[in-house]
Amino acid sequence: MQAPAPEQPVEGGYATYTLIAQIAVGRWAWHLPLYRQAKMLAGQGIIIDRSTLATWMARAAWWLRPLHECLLKAVLAQQRVYCDDTPLPVLAPGTGRTKTGRFWAYAIDDRLWSGPAPPAVAYLYAEDRKARHMVEHLKSFTGILQVDGYQGYGQLADREALPITLAYCLAHARRKF
Repeated sequence: MQAPAPEQPVEGGYATYTLIAQIAVGRWAWHLPLYRQAKMLAGQGIIIDRSTLATWMARAAWWLRPLHECLLKAVLAQQRVYCDDTPLPVLAPGTGRTKTGRFWAYAIDDRLWSGPAPPAVAYLYAEDRKARHMVEHLKSFTGILQVDGYQGYGQLADREALPITLAYCLAHARRKF
């Protein structure tokens, strides 16, 4: 009789948590595309198709989703949140080109004020910079939101339900003088 095997991160696969973490870190922290990682592995005699690596990344995202939701909830529960967006190139299927997507960063850091919460950042993706994405992200947030000079933040302050106080960045404010 044999004990059942422990649950694997990819059902029916041999990939370990360590291998999937290595591929994810290479992809997201070191900006190594999956095709390049597949070539690097092949150079060591390990043949893994790029589509397999993509499946592993989707599975890793599935495993990490509850952690991301918990982080986002913890960040948006704070009284003060910093908000900014960063453009990033995104493949535009069928065109052979890229388009510009956005990562919205919602951060907390009260170390300067000896606050109780540890610093944290939660990222949310949007396909463009329209304010509707940010309004959706912050639908349950109340408090102070520190922002730059983007005009779309005005829609947050204009809401009657769950008002948000906007605190603008001084570096952007001085541009008016």
